[in-house]
Amino acid sequence: MMKVAVASENKQVTQHFGHCETFEIFDVVDGLIVSNESVPNPGHRPGFLPNYLNDIGVNVIISGGMGGGAVDIFNEKGITVVTGARGDSKEVAEGYVCGNLKSTGSICNDHAHSGNC
Repeated sequence: MMKVAVASENKQVTQHFGHCETFEIFDVVDGLIVSNESVPNPGHRPGFLPNYLNDIGVNVIISGGMGGGAVDIFNEKGITVVTGARGDSKEVAEGYVCGNLKSTGSICNDHAHSGNC
């Protein structure tokens, strides 16, 4: 089984991973989403969320944007990072599972932004 997490707000991909409202977690078996749950973001602290998502078994994280520190930690944990996503969380997860969603590699370098990277 694979777990795909989508950083979301109102079931839409959020543009900054750490400030999302929830992580929509999709369980994937044999290329199909078999279940999903909405997990509240426990809070943004440097380095915390990548370790938290690793601890709950996430294999892939999808977001609109993400800071370089988080990307580095996810990479160290062997978790695939997909950035540059937009739209409905479930549709984006389905797109990833089907091989139709690729990362843009966009990294947020400025945390003084007002909601967008």
